[in-house]
Amino acid sequence: MIFGRSERGKPPVEPVTLKILVAGGFGVGKTTLVGAVSEIRPLRTEELLTEAGRPVDDTSGVEGKRTTTVAMDFGRITLREDLVLYLFGTPGQERFWFMWDELSEGALGAVVLADTRRLEDCFAAVDYFERRSIPFLVGVNCFEGADRYPAEDIRQALDLDSDVPLLLCDARDRESVKEILIGVVQHAMAFQADRRETVTT
Repeated sequence: MIFGRSERGKPPVEPVTLKILVAGGFGVGKTTLVGAVSEIRPLRTEELLTEAGRPVDDTSGVEGKRTTTVAMDFGRITLREDLVLYLFGTPGQERFWFMWDELSEGALGAVVLADTRRLEDCFAAVDYFERRSIPFLVGVNCFEGADRYPAEDIRQALDLDSDVPLLLCDARDRESVKEILIGVVQHAMAFQADRRETVTT
């Protein structure tokens, strides 16, 4: 077997499937990210925002948003012939956070999407994964018209540990999102290896 490809007519290897969560605040681009890379038609559970939801759904900074995820987004991407990622986008509003425990079951790691216009909206996701020792990477979604800040300034504002990767990205761009996903897989693998080493020493 060479890089996941079968030799001399041998049957292909059964791919390893990994579960990755995509979390972050309301309107940060989670649904867009999943849709940008998924090789299947993404499963989406979006509903229209209504007047009834205005008191609880803070749309400041994302005034043009018309729909919201009420359960999850689901997509799939094959990174290599022998490596498939299942992507689960979490709902962003606080009233749906009860679903996070269910969605995070069995996850290898997570992407926390951040928007510099509403950076505080990703604090809850960062806190959630830190408390549960789920390895995560922060992807700063660079929205058009949003101010750009050095990565180190964003890291300090989020009070991230030095070993948590932080990357700039465009959630609409397939290649940009692939870099984020490769980054979180590499980080999660290193995280798991460190934990195993700590247990055995």
